[in-house]
Parts: sequence; structure tokens; C-alpha cells
Amino acid sequence: MQDIQSPPEICDYEGATYRTDFWEGKGRDYEDRVERLALRRLLPQRGERLLEIGAGFGRLTQEYNAYNQVVLLDYSLSQLQYAQAHLGTSGRYVYVAANAYKLPFQQGVFDGATLIRVIHHFVDAPAVLAQIRHALTPDATFILEFANKRNLKAVIRYALKQQTWNPHALEPVEFAALNFDFHPQYIEHALFDAGFATGERIPVSFFRVAVLKRLVPTGLLVGMDNILQRSGLLYAPSIFVRSRATGDTPNHLDTDDIFACPECGKPLTRRREALYCEHDDLHWAIRDGIYDFKAPLEQS
Repeated sequence: MQDIQSPPEICDYEGATYRTDFWEGKGRDYEDRVERLALRRLLPQRGERLLEIGAGFGRLTQEYNAYNQVVLLDYSLSQLQYAQAHLGTSGRYVYVAANAYKLPFQQGVFDGATLIRVIHHFVDAPAVLAQIRHALTPDATFILEFANKRNLKAVIRYALKQQTWNPHALEPVEFAALNFDFHPQYIEHALFDAGFATGERIPVSFFRVAVLKRLVPTGLLVGMDNILQRSGLLYAPSIFVRSRATGDTPNHLDTDDIFACPECGKPLTRRREALYCEHDDLHWAIRDGIYDFKAPLEQS
């Protein structure tokens, strides 16, 4: 069996009450609604199989009705368990606990992918983008959301010398532990290097200001954001990008056997409640319908 190398440090929401502590009843209806508007603009009208990376508790999963199957991937088993309880166990939804630095999928098994409110937690964003591209078919649609380093608030604060980091510089800034903001041009370059052609970009959440959300009706803020999303002004706190997978790579959309060993990339075989890699002699558990690739099972 080969030595398993540790990937970069990751942000783990295992056991966290993210749904109730951050979203439900926490004054973020505005953010939720404007993100859905942008997502609906960018999603294709139809598709076969979509990979949602960082699906969490499934906040946005039901937006993907254009796809016949949706694979929800998150590092947290507990978040996926809530999503499973909410969305059900039909074959349309597949639940996968895994590290995005080591995606457990064969090449070319998805014709769509989304990464929303997630990339800001990655130390090595280009590595994750390369993993996503590997799992996609040629011409697949990839929708990415990233926290915008060059947002209007940061630009003003820098001009007034109220912050030290330059929002116009291309490199990412880590404003808190495992929380990064990205310059739009940096993201464009990273997508190109990973094998994507950048398409439409939509600025989102122009009015993400606590006092505005308290004083102005949510519907009015959403309406104004809806107009500004069409402006192309990439100075909002959040940017959505639609990209197309480029290159001559395999298309395996017709397979139902989507998984591969996250360590070596070889196909897996099913053994009772586990998937087995003959090459590395590793077993990966299936826990109550959730495929667990966080760590291999210890063999007795």
C-alpha cells in the first residue's frame, strides 16, 4: 500500500450548526436571494450530471433541476446528513464526503459543476480547480463564486489608508485564517491554467451592508441588485463566473460508475458497504448512503 500524503490544511465544518448559525433567521435572506438570481442566469437549460462542491446542507441544491443527477460533495459528513434528510435518498442525489484537493471521481463523468461560497477556504485554489476540470467532460459548464478582493469597500478603505493590503494587487489576501479574497484577474488566470475558458461574470451582493439590510426592504435590495448584476461592474463583494471546460479529454457521462480512488485515480469495486481500491489496498466506507472518502477504513 502506498503512503498517503496529506493535502493542504482544510476548513472543516464537521459538527458545525452552519445552517442555523449563519443562514436561517440570521438576516441573510438578501444574500441568498441574489445568489440564486445569479445562479439561475448562468445555469444551462439542461444537463446530465452535476457536481456541487461544498454543497453543505444543500442550500442551493434544488436550483439544479436542469440536471438529471446531482452529486453533493462536502468535507463534512454532518452537513451531508442534513442535506440527505432534507432532499431524500432517491438516485437523483448522490452524497459524497471528500476532500476537494483529492476528488474521488473518474475523468469526464460530469457535464456540470458548481463551487459557491467555498473557494475562499482553499489555500491552493488552483489545485482544486485542476481537480474539478479532471472530473468534467469537454465543454462542461463550471460555475464558480469567489469573494472579490477588489470590492468597493476595500478600494475605499485602501485609498483612505484604513487597510494595509492593496485590493488592486493580483495575489489573494488571507484576511482571516483559511479565508481568502481573490482578484477577478487572478481567478481568470487560474481558470485558464486549469483548462477553462471564462465566460460571463456577474457581480453580486452590492448591498451587503448591515445598516442597509435593516432599513431597506429585502425585496427592494434584491431588485436593485438584480439590475446591477447586469452592469458588469466587478466591484461587488461576490463574483459569479461561468466557464467552459476546454481541451480534448474523455467523456464518460454514460457510466454509472463515477468513483475512482482519491489516492491513485484507479477504478473502485464494491465490497459490501465499502468501495475497494485493488491498486492501493484501500477501502472507502459507505455510511448510510453517504460515500465517505475522508479517510480509508483501517484494516484489521
